[in-house]
Amino acid sequence: MQTPSDRHTYPAHWEADVVLRDGGTARIRPITTEDAERLTNFYEQVSDESKYYRFFAPYPRLSAKDVHRFTHHDYVDRVGLAATVGGEFIATVRYDRINEQGMPASAPADEAEVAFLVQDAHQGRGVASTLLEHIAAVARERGIRRFAAEVLPANIKMIKVFTDAGYTQKRRFEDGVVRLEFDLEPTDASLAVQRAREQRAEARSVRGLLAPGSVAVVGVGRAPGGVGRSVLDNLRDAGFTGRLHAVNKAFPDDLRDLDGVPAHRSVHDIDAAEAVDLAVVAVPAEHVPEVVAECGERGVRGIVVISAGYAESGNEGRARQRELLRQARSYGMRLIGPNAFGVINTSPEVRLNASLAPEMPRPGRMGLFAQSGAIGIALLARLERRGAGVTGVTGVSTFVSSGNRADVSGNDVLQYWYDDPDTDVALMYLESIGNPRKFTRLARRTAAVKPLVVVQGARHSGIAPLGHAVRATHLPYATVSALLRQAGVIRVETITELVDTGLLLARQPLPQGPRVAILGNSESLGLLTYDVCLAEGLRPKSPLDLTTAASAEDFHAALTEALADDKCDAVVVTAMPAVGEASAEDQALAEALSSAAAGTPTKPVLVVHVELGGLAEALSAATSTGPRAQAKNHGGPPAGRPPTDEPAPAPALIPAYPAAERAVRALAEAVRYAQWRRDSVDPGKVPVYDDIDETGAAELIAELLAKDDARHGCEPAPEDACALLAHYGIEVRQTLPAPGPDEAVAAARALGYPVALKTTAAHLRHRADLGGVRLDFSNETELRRAYEELSDYLGEPEELRPVVQAMAPRGVDTVVRAVIDPAAGAVLSFGLAGVASELLGDTAHRLIPVTDRDAQSIVRGIKTAPLLFGWRGAAPVDTAALEELLQRVSRLVDDHPEVVGVDLEPVVVAQHGLSVLGASVRLAPPPARDDLGPRTLPAYYTGR
Repeated sequence: MQTPSDRHTYPAHWEADVVLRDGGTARIRPITTEDAERLTNFYEQVSDESKYYRFFAPYPRLSAKDVHRFTHHDYVDRVGLAATVGGEFIATVRYDRINEQGMPASAPADEAEVAFLVQDAHQGRGVASTLLEHIAAVARERGIRRFAAEVLPANIKMIKVFTDAGYTQKRRFEDGVVRLEFDLEPTDASLAVQRAREQRAEARSVRGLLAPGSVAVVGVGRAPGGVGRSVLDNLRDAGFTGRLHAVNKAFPDDLRDLDGVPAHRSVHDIDAAEAVDLAVVAVPAEHVPEVVAECGERGVRGIVVISAGYAESGNEGRARQRELLRQARSYGMRLIGPNAFGVINTSPEVRLNASLAPEMPRPGRMGLFAQSGAIGIALLARLERRGAGVTGVTGVSTFVSSGNRADVSGNDVLQYWYDDPDTDVALMYLESIGNPRKFTRLARRTAAVKPLVVVQGARHSGIAPLGHAVRATHLPYATVSALLRQAGVIRVETITELVDTGLLLARQPLPQGPRVAILGNSESLGLLTYDVCLAEGLRPKSPLDLTTAASAEDFHAALTEALADDKCDAVVVTAMPAVGEASAEDQALAEALSSAAAGTPTKPVLVVHVELGGLAEALSAATSTGPRAQAKNHGGPPAGRPPTDEPAPAPALIPAYPAAERAVRALAEAVRYAQWRRDSVDPGKVPVYDDIDETGAAELIAELLAKDDARHGCEPAPEDACALLAHYGIEVRQTLPAPGPDEAVAAARALGYPVALKTTAAHLRHRADLGGVRLDFSNETELRRAYEELSDYLGEPEELRPVVQAMAPRGVDTVVRAVIDPAAGAVLSFGLAGVASELLGDTAHRLIPVTDRDAQSIVRGIKTAPLLFGWRGAAPVDTAALEELLQRVSRLVDDHPEVVGVDLEPVVVAQHGLSVLGASVRLAPPPARDDLGPRTLPAYYTGR
């Protein structure tokens, strides 16, 4: 049990699991008074050289006074963190707050001296860099803005830790030491460094699971059948290139091998000279802790838990899953599962089938991730069928079924796929997104280099699947889908569409635009394809009917001509089957189409066939007899490969589809993705406004949250909300309370006529249609009459809470909102005010932070946008002022994680300028860690 050291409670939210540079994991936590023995043992294992670098003198052992000082902290002015593996320290870092003279100090002093010590056996793993991120976050939380460090010139490794971090820093040499001073405010450079390290570490940890040198399967039965034996057989049958071990504590003592695989009663019994990289666990859930302990003590790097009986089975299983994750991370192991289907890597250098799939998928360039084992099976089976005779376009590079994804998630696999040379297209089946901000960030980066296609299950139930520790979204599925599309994600509705789209993107170039040529030997099928293209937002040309008498040469000539047309971006070929046996004709047609397509490799070609297995099989095998063209721009290589001047490694096989709508939907997704790729080259800029007072806003937020009744969040009073918005250059028109008619008249005189009279009761706010808003009173008589009517029709003033506000210039009433959604992160929304827009859901959304281009697109993204630009002869309104307001709101939410909601309603946009007539803000204590904080793994087992 962790306890406080001095005067402040133990900051449990500083605890974090992290992935290190080599892919292993460690736990970071505050040092407490109970760590004296751990600290002493740790120090004894540090070399004399490292001790000298830390204390600038020989320092063979810590005194009792040293141990007391290094384990007693107040968690404000003196803080120590430790990185642990297996409960033992491998590194420490501490800071002490100092004043300008370098002496111990308390707030408001905002500088601290920082020092590290890393056990020699763990140096080079990125431990110090990770600890620096975490101690810097802690220091910022405690009001420290700058670190100082003194380092011996010979301690090059530690100097590099500081200089490579990306912070703004000063460096000088004095009295024989290097003194470094650096600001702790995150910079673009420091965030870039942090995220690059995160990507390398997490990718390496997944690589260790997918490309192990040795695998132990725990829970293997002697007789065929059973989960453990099936996994072992699948590994052996796939031709795994590493070393295999079968483990079962029930094996007889004299059993040495099982069908040629070395057999052991325990992981401990495997030759100590041989490293075990991966353990596949297939024992009953109650025996898993014993197996995990053995693996951890043996130094296993990762485990795949096939066993069920965890969070998917109820509260008891949920507690068992939290303990499993805690145990695995305490040993520095990554975990796939529990309740996982397994992992596959088809690389010839690995040939890993550590799964329940009885056959190894065909090697290819599509990566698959599935949270559901059943869907994983369906995906593999469907790709096997398509590869066997429908398209033959490509196969699988890697496959991960995460089960309950207690540890390794889709985010980790995205990190791996990002720079995996064997994966061109990423396909994901997701039932929940545990860290939406990180997912959208990784998706945006991945989609910039290779397509990411996602289908989401359980999207309409509003309930997370059993075993998935996530919060449900408050946004409609269509909204979440649109937000992910902004991050470059290709969202599809079904598993069939997932495979269809993936097959097209894996081996065909991205289209340069939406213009589609259609040609074939059936007029009806061509017209059907034309109609589907229009429905999907494409721009089809009139179909070219080659008639049923068309030969392979006719198809070749027509396709060659269509591809040569500068007004064509893609071609859909429709083909009806010949009557009778036509295998030779199918082969000739396939060769003709492939040869014509190879002549223009910069444009995608798709085939729609109707029950024409012969042609599909021929297309699977057809190779071009034409010259291989050089890859240029978005053409030539598959969508996920960067352009190159080298010849294409293989001819682009043509995907074939049994229905026009399936082919066209896949093509439409490719067109939209290609446009996103082009747009993402210049995504716009987040503006900098000189009049924004970020510090003043932060101080006001802290003051409002410091109130006794606001510890769990609050909605500030209107005057406080207006003051906060004013720090970001957002002025709200003043309102004055009018508890009675006399007060209303006095308010009108103070503000100046003409005025509006409004109720602020929740059920009537912004409801002019219910009479809660009365406008344009030019004198006292009109105002008093309106006040009387308001009271007579809607209720007493105490209930209505009327206010008076000066009239704004007439214009278009709009609504601007920002919210932190559990599934999507920070979202900015915009629409026109009024019940009609609300009823029709005519609202546009963008992820925060919003760039100038995002602001332009969100204003134009609603169906009623023409009302802003001069509909039916009306004067256009000041959309530039509206876009600036949207960006200011975005900046406020992005700069201050405590701001969890902003509502501006109505915002009246006039011909010149705009007026914010109503505003409310919601505040909450900031999350312990967000996506801008230091690198951490999800803390599912702590409930955070």
